[in-house]
Amino acid sequence: MSNSRRFTVVAAALALPALVAALSATAQVPPHSPGTICHTPQFWCWAPQPGAPGAVCYCPSQYGWVQGRLG
Repeated sequence: MSNSRRFTVVAAALALPALVAALSATAQVPPHSPGTICHTPQFWCWAPQPGAPGAVCYCPSQYGWVQGRLG
């Protein structure tokens, strides 16, 4: 197998799981009005106070509050 072909196969193998994870994460957010869901890097929660999309918000977790952005 040539080096360019090997690189293509490795790149595809690394990119595919990332794409699937990104699509599955966005699919789990229910329909909502803008500014009512707080998106963190790992999960989302309903915003305690709706606000402007992009504003800082916080979601509770088992380890404390996690910062996110309203979406």
